[in-house]
This record gives sequence, structure tokens and C-alpha cells, in this order.
Amino acid sequence: MSLNTVLEKIVADDHLHARWLNTLSLMENTGARKISACEDSETVTYIILKHAAEEHRHAFYLKKQIEKTAIDTCPTYATQYLVAPYSSKYYLNQLDVSVCRYLKSTLNLKGAELRFAAYLLVTYAIEVRADELYPVYQDVLTAQSSKVNVKSIILEEEGHLEEMINQLKSFSPDWETHAQKAVEIETGLFNQWVAELNKELLGEAVNN
Repeated sequence: MSLNTVLEKIVADDHLHARWLNTLSLMENTGARKISACEDSETVTYIILKHAAEEHRHAFYLKKQIEKTAIDTCPTYATQYLVAPYSSKYYLNQLDVSVCRYLKSTLNLKGAELRFAAYLLVTYAIEVRADELYPVYQDVLTAQSSKVNVKSIILEEEGHLEEMINQLKSFSPDWETHAQKAVEIETGLFNQWVAELNKELLGEAVNN
């Protein structure tokens, strides 16, 4: 199934939709925590603080949207309250590890420099994905007249991508080459994630 078809099936089922929103909230929260973890106690910038704060807000906003599904079944991020739980929980960690390996072998970075470079590339790749995923999701929400809405997240994610590009330009004259590598790594993980979503939807259909 295509991403659009997957989302259509998810939004059409309130129980699945609630878990989907909870999963997106988990992933936004994971991103916010990873941004905070890479902060230097003295040199952290306004942009990094802003970005971490907005990702935390997205996590809260998505959690709040669960109420609009009329399903009160996702109190935590425990496995049973998520879709494709394994892929969803470790998606960002796997991306971070792979990007760090690339940076070590390509630029020989370590320590604080490695953490900051990984933050730039990982976040860029995630923002590219967000700029694709959330508009598709919103189109499905609109088509199905759902009360759930992610338009505010779409606007902020567009701003994040522009901010990341500006930071990457300052990071390296070859930023596009490094950024493309991060996108390639993320694309592989994203495809695995969608495949896991497909498996779960097929399982739900069989059980029902």
C-alpha cells in the first residue's frame, strides 16, 4: 500500500487513528529530546532552543488531538498504544547512529563536533520527511472530514527546514552532499517503517 492508502485506512478507524496520533507524538517527543541532548551547555543557540521547544509542543499537540477521535486509549507511549511500535520507537535512534557513522568515516568528527553535525543532518532529513508526510496526512484528514488537524505543524515544519538549511550552509560548503546522504539513510528507514505499518494494517484486517 502507498502512504496515502495507509493513512486513509488509519484515519477511517478511530482506534487506529488514536494510536497513529500517539505514535507521531512519540516521534516528535523523541526528536525534541535528541535535540536537547546535543545542546552544549554554553554555546547552545536560540535556533536550537526554539526548535526543541517547538518539537515538544508538536508532541503535546498531537497527544491532545487524540481526544478528537473520541478514543481514550493512549495514556502513555507503551507498545500497545502505538502503531508499528518497534520501527516507530527506534526510527530516530537508527538514523542518528547511521549518520554518526557516516560523519566519523567521512569527516573524522568526534565529541561535540560530531553531536552537532549529526543534529544538523538528522534534523534536516527529518524535516524533509515532515514536509512530505504531514501535508499528505492533512489531505486525508480533510477528505474524510476528520476533526483532527495538523495545519499548524505543517507551517512550523516548513520554517524548521529553512532554518536547518541555513545552519548547514554555515557548517560546510559541501553541505548538500552530506545532507543528501542523510536523506538517503532516512528514506531506507522510512520505507521500512511504512512496510511495518502495512503489516500491522493487514493484521488488523485479519483479526477483524
